Amino acid sequence: MPERPDIELYCDKLRQRIVGQTLTRTRLVSPFLMRTFEPPIEAVHDKNVVAIRRLGKRIVIEMDGELLLVLHLMIAGRFRWSDDPSAKPPGKIGLASLHFPVGTLLLTEAGSKKRASLHVVQGIEQLTSFDRGGLDVLQIDRDTFAGRLQCENHTLKRTLTDPHLFDGIGNAYSDEILHAANLSPLTWTSRLDDDQIDRLYEACRTVLETWITKLRDEFADRFPGAGDITAFRPDFAVHGKYDKPCPVCGTKVQRIRYADNETNYCPRCQTGGKVLADRSLSKLLKGDWPRTIEELEQREPGEKA
Repeated sequence: MPERPDIELYCDKLRQRIVGQTLTRTRLVSPFLMRTFEPPIEAVHDKNVVAIRRLGKRIVIEMDGELLLVLHLMIAGRFRWSDDPSAKPPGKIGLASLHFPVGTLLLTEAGSKKRASLHVVQGIEQLTSFDRGGLDVLQIDRDTFAGRLQCENHTLKRTLTDPHLFDGIGNAYSDEILHAANLSPLTWTSRLDDDQIDRLYEACRTVLETWITKLRDEFADRFPGAGDITAFRPDFAVHGKYDKPCPVCGTKVQRIRYADNETNYCPRCQTGGKVLADRSLSKLLKGDWPRTIEELEQREPGEKA
């Protein structure tokens, strides 16, 4: 799912291309995309785009008269841009197209599960219904961060990715933040001391600001393609790097798998040498599950935990 840095990049690129432009027509391909019927999608035709907003992981296109298109890309939704004002949505993955005199904004979604959504609403005040309440870590001070962090007792991984607590952080960037803070994803928020909270606060801000800048620099002269918005970036430290060496200490990155997600961490930098139990494999291997880096490294070459 696109997270804060990705959404900021999309917003930048959309502001450059469509703010001040007239939305001449829309084309909806997937019946699953539209989640509202009043106002109808036709209400935005021939309206000018006046602003692009980020609302958590949603992108809001504001039109004349406070008509709003609220888009959530979910896991596999992506934007594409074509300089052709009459471009059509691509093949099986096309969901919709928004046509402007300068080009076409295409919305796509890979896979069979269509989860991306589009709402058309009237009035800025209607955006409150989409606001999950998470705080923006780039806009709050350390004490406000600490208060929100410990208002409930959960693991750090769950807390950072909860949109009711913090804004725009998902599976990928939470891994990167926790690695930068040298904290285990399974540490309970109630057990954090002041130094750990300080490290986590600074890591949140540094990781997000760094990646927002990196993506802006990388795509300074082009609109990102569908494959450019990804949770698996080559220069991530740990996310998506299972069994690869940690860039800080060289220890092999480990993982915790659950449902369709995976948490990655360095056992030396983050867990004091402890290998965290993977729910599926640790049940299978039982006593053979390695508990420490030393046990992990003693396994036969090619044998993976």
